[in-house]
Amino acid sequence: MPDLIPFDEITHLFSEFEHTAWRLETQRGYATDRVSPNWARFQSGETFGYDPASPWQANVREQTKAGKRIERVRLVDSPPTDGQRFLLATGLGNVAAGEDIRNLFRTDAEGLGLPEYDFWLFDSRTVVRFAIDGDGVTLGVTVHEDSETIVQACQVRDAAWHFAVPTRQFQAQVPSAT
Repeated sequence: MPDLIPFDEITHLFSEFEHTAWRLETQRGYATDRVSPNWARFQSGETFGYDPASPWQANVREQTKAGKRIERVRLVDSPPTDGQRFLLATGLGNVAAGEDIRNLFRTDAEGLGLPEYDFWLFDSRTVVRFAIDGDGVTLGVTVHEDSETIVQACQVRDAAWHFAVPTRQFQAQVPSAT
């Protein structure tokens, strides 16, 4: 198993990838979201759109305008956790920036045999797997370029993407919080 490294050491991949960056998000909530200024805005019912001041959304726009794809599938419980509702709400800004975010109910993901860990797959050549503790804190990542890990990640991507539903369409399926 490769050594755990800080996430900051792989951020260059988000601008250096050639064709596709694809993520599987499996957590019920992320610590970084709960400390984000957007958390309070979300809790007060604000809506979110494209924000050119957001470094992530600015990069998404730049990469997708260059013809690259940034995609992700998020697993969602039924009913969704507050953390998952936050991602559904704030993800609309990422979608407006050009990212294709789709969602899949956790029970469907379990039926497909999808893993319970988060990862990014860059150009079907590099897997960055997250180590996340029980409180949603990212402890670091491992980088994998071996063929077995790459093939497995590609199979997960293909299965998840086939059954996942685009964010706006998925939101109509989500039970109300009330």
